[in-house]
Parts: sequence; C-alpha cells; structure tokens
Amino acid sequence: MTTRTTRMLRTAAIASALAVGLAACSSPPAEAPNTASASAAATAADAVLAPYGLDGLDARQVIDALEAMPLDERPADLRASVRPDELLLTGADGAEVSMPMPADAFYVSVAPYADSTHECYFHSLTTCTGEMSSAAIDVLVTDVETGEVLVDESSTTSPNGFHGMWLPRDTEVDVIITRDGKSATQRLDTSGPDDATCVTTMQLA
Repeated sequence: MTTRTTRMLRTAAIASALAVGLAACSSPPAEAPNTASASAAATAADAVLAPYGLDGLDARQVIDALEAMPLDERPADLRASVRPDELLLTGADGAEVSMPMPADAFYVSVAPYADSTHECYFHSLTTCTGEMSSAAIDVLVTDVETGEVLVDESSTTSPNGFHGMWLPRDTEVDVIITRDGKSATQRLDTSGPDDATCVTTMQLA
C-alpha cells in the first residue's frame, strides 16, 4: 500500500468518525458559502493592497506579482505570508486580511543555495531572500506515486533568490534543482494545511 493510499484511508476514517460524532450532537448541516462575507473579505483585501497597486487581484496573482518584483520595489510595510490554504496580508496600518488560495493548486517557493541559507517554513513574499538572486536553474518535479513529470524546465530564480511553483494539491513530489553541474533534491508534500510553503534546505552539491 502506498504512502498516499494510507494517508487517504486514514483521512477518510477520521472524517467518518467526525461525521458520526457531529450527527450524535445534532449539529446543523453545513451552510452554503456566504457570498456577502466573501465580497466583504475581497473588499478588505483590496483596501490593504490598493496602496501597492495590487487591488483587484486574487491570491495567486498577488503572489506571482510580489514574487517577481525587484527587491528595491517590494513594499517594506506590507507583510504577505503564504500558507497552504490562505494568503495572510498585513497592511501598513496593521490591518490583517486573508485571501483564499486556489482549491486545486499549492504554492511552494524554493531557494537553492551553495553556501548560506536561513530557516523558513511559511514563505514571506516581502521579506524572504535567498542566496541565488536571478540565477539560471533547471527544475524537475516528479509525482512520487505515479512517476509523472509535473515540471521540467529551465528557469531563473526571482530577484529574492526563490523559485516559486504552483503544484497540484494532495500530491507528494520529488524536486530536483540543478545549476552549473550541481544539484539538490527535496521531497515535498502538498496535502496538508501545515505543509511548508518555503523551502530553504536545498544545498547544491
């Protein structure tokens, strides 16, 4: 039995047990998403992002825009933390808002390095910097269970030294990054709400 199959069976068992428990407590059925609340959340996010010209964008667009931004143009008074299920924003006035992440895509940003790195778990789009800024790299991402190649490309790290990737959710992958004949391999998981979105442990050797 594969690791993913075991995880899926365990998750299903937990969900079933929870369902029984909720039924015993006569909990009300789940309500449909509140459109008004979603609209209010989007308005709040726009208010935080407007000073930086990022209002009107969804979480994926905000992430891609900030990740690609030159370091000297990144807003020092905006905090943007990438979590598996949400993008947490804190504006200059301290206002905090949350933007939902895509349901079918998981974002992880990897900072390959040769000599120096830093500890990181949830990627900060405005403060995290890696050693290799705007560096040419080759990236290979493979689904561990199926062997399917998800990414096979030559790319360039962002100005902050990270290479961001949108990967399928609920997947275990092997990531190989190569530069100048040296490479690093890391296994990542995109299935849990606490999985890492920032990887700074890939030392090229």
